[in-house]
Amino acid sequence: MIARLKGIVDTVGTDHAVIDVGGVGYLVFCSARTLSGIGQAGEPVSLQIETHVREDHIHLFGFASGAEKEFFSLLQTVQGVGAKLALQILSAFPVDELRNALAASDVTTITRAPGVGKKLAQRLTTELREKVGAVSLPAGMAASALKPTAAGTFEEATSALVNLGYRRHEAEAAVARAANGAGDDATVETLITAGLKELAR
Repeated sequence: MIARLKGIVDTVGTDHAVIDVGGVGYLVFCSARTLSGIGQAGEPVSLQIETHVREDHIHLFGFASGAEKEFFSLLQTVQGVGAKLALQILSAFPVDELRNALAASDVTTITRAPGVGKKLAQRLTTELREKVGAVSLPAGMAASALKPTAAGTFEEATSALVNLGYRRHEAEAAVARAANGAGDDATVETLITAGLKELAR
C-alpha cells in the first residue's frame, strides 16, 4: 500500500492532482483545502496517502495533514458516507471546525457541506461526537485563545452539569453551544441555564 508520496506537482484539477514521483505520475484525489496548499505545477510536494483497492480500480487519496487523513477514514465509518462525500465534507470545513461541530452536535453547521442533508448530519454527530472528543469551546476557537476568566467560567458550568448527572461530553457540548451565543462575558449561571436548555432539546 502507498502511504506517502513525495514528488513534484504535475497538474492540479478541481478534485485531484497528478504528482510526478521519479517520472511516474500518480493521480491523487484530494480535498479542496489540500489542493489549495500544494502549490503550482513544478513545485515539490509531500502528501500522506490512503489507498483504496477495489476489484475494478485503485484510488489514491492525498492529505496535507495527518488529522485530515484521520477524519477522512472516520467519516466513512458512517453509513451513507463514501470517499467522495468525505472529501466534500473536508473541503467545506477546516479540521478543527469540523471536529468542534461534530462534538457539539451542530447539525446546522454540518449541513453546509455539499451533499449533507439534515438526516445525514444528525447521523454524523450521533456516531462521531464521542470519537472526535468533546468540544470545550465554541466552534473555531482554540482552548488557548480563551481568557483565563472565560475558561474558568466554562469549566465551572460544565462541572455543574456533570454533577447534575449528565455525561461530560454532553455537558461540554451544551455549554459550548451556550457560550457561542452568550459570549466571553457570560456568567456561570447563564451558561448553566442555557446549557440545560440545550440538553433539553
